Amino acid sequence: MTDVSPQSPYLEGNYAPIHTEIATDNLKVIGEIPRDLAGTFVRNGSNPRFAPKGRYHWFDGDGMVHGVRIARGAASYRNRFIRTKAFLEEEKEGRPLWTGVTERPDFSNPRGPFKDTANTDLVYHAGKLLALWWLGGEPYRLSVPDLETCGVVSFGDRMPKVTAHPKVDPVTGEMIIFDYKPFPPYFTHAVVSPDGSLSHVTTVDFPGPRLQHDIAITERYTLLFDMSMMWDPDLLAKGKIRVRFYRDKPTRIGVLPRYGAGSEVRWFDVAPCYMYHTINAWEEGDSIVLIGCRIEHPLADDPENPKGRDVPTIGFLRLEPRLHRWRLNMATGAVIEEPLDDMLTEFPRMDNRRLGRRSQYAYAPLVAQAPTVLFEGFVKYDTERGGSAAHRYPKGWFGGEVVFAPRVGSKAEDDGYLVTFVVEEATGSSELHVIDARDVTRGPVARVVIPQRVPTGYHAWWVPADEAIAE
Repeated sequence: MTDVSPQSPYLEGNYAPIHTEIATDNLKVIGEIPRDLAGTFVRNGSNPRFAPKGRYHWFDGDGMVHGVRIARGAASYRNRFIRTKAFLEEEKEGRPLWTGVTERPDFSNPRGPFKDTANTDLVYHAGKLLALWWLGGEPYRLSVPDLETCGVVSFGDRMPKVTAHPKVDPVTGEMIIFDYKPFPPYFTHAVVSPDGSLSHVTTVDFPGPRLQHDIAITERYTLLFDMSMMWDPDLLAKGKIRVRFYRDKPTRIGVLPRYGAGSEVRWFDVAPCYMYHTINAWEEGDSIVLIGCRIEHPLADDPENPKGRDVPTIGFLRLEPRLHRWRLNMATGAVIEEPLDDMLTEFPRMDNRRLGRRSQYAYAPLVAQAPTVLFEGFVKYDTERGGSAAHRYPKGWFGGEVVFAPRVGSKAEDDGYLVTFVVEEATGSSELHVIDARDVTRGPVARVVIPQRVPTGYHAWWVPADEAIAE
């Protein structure tokens, strides 16, 4: 395992935390913000409030959201810490109370062995913007566009924790959520009704503790993943945490009816791999099609990786993902899988109005050749016809997840804009770029100058103006 010291590269440069919370209106715009773009772009990320207690991993920091509200061609910015229960406890004590994921967890800690930071993901459902954590925590509601923490959203005793990357069905309005744990039941699947109430819960019997970072949905099913990279069960039983990649064990994709019992899941064996993020899945005749970013060698110390350490790492994890497609035949049990591209891309997004249905386009940041995870541009994929178009940032500038924002009144896929934060590493200058999704090679139609540095972060969400008003 590669240790991450207190002087971690994820505390420096683009990753260095900021401690000021500001709100600024009438931001400088280079170019012109389209009048048919209206809403709020919000991005979550890791931003430690205090110096780390022990070794630091990028996943450890407190949650901080950065938001840009766009209306009538003008833009405003604000950023806020996500004031979780753990954040408030440490604020009261004036020091860190938890170690990070690369330290041995203290299971005797009455506060819990891990700090729930809500720093990973965002989702908008039932009129609420929720911040979520990758290890499964309490969902925190954030106001829009103010981004103030409004407290925990509870789904009751049957689903006390929710992991990052729930999926919102754009047709039914349901939200599919999940949680995974290092002890039985290892996986819980649930459905939240359009009004925000829990309507279905079931557990799935995995062989042991797994690292389930994402799911996918179709019109009728949820896709689960039993990946070949997982917690070492023997060390976990001794209170230690280490991730191993078991190349001799196939990865399995599970297909679970949305309202089915866990016993109804159907498993398909595929080639060993790991996948952090899916793009989309849909039903096509007797088959289910899944597209995601597959990693063949997910660990930094994998001796079978011919590239050694020539790709970015996050502690002991290696980021070497490539676009991949799986076809699962529900009638015969056969699997066809194929690579779709050789470029390294991750944090993929799509037009959420097509989620769970056949889609054509995806947008994925392009991984830079650097010791840490930096994105030097992004790729627009046509997963139906094949082909791609890349947009690269100016030299020394790096971006993040690219979110699709529909043009006001649009219905067609790809009819909208791509929105992302971009930062110049040498100076910390930060901008929000707005790019026409139909032609990414033209570059940004507008660059919104942000009045402070925006550290590299994780996942983002676009809240259309009409939904924010409804809230």
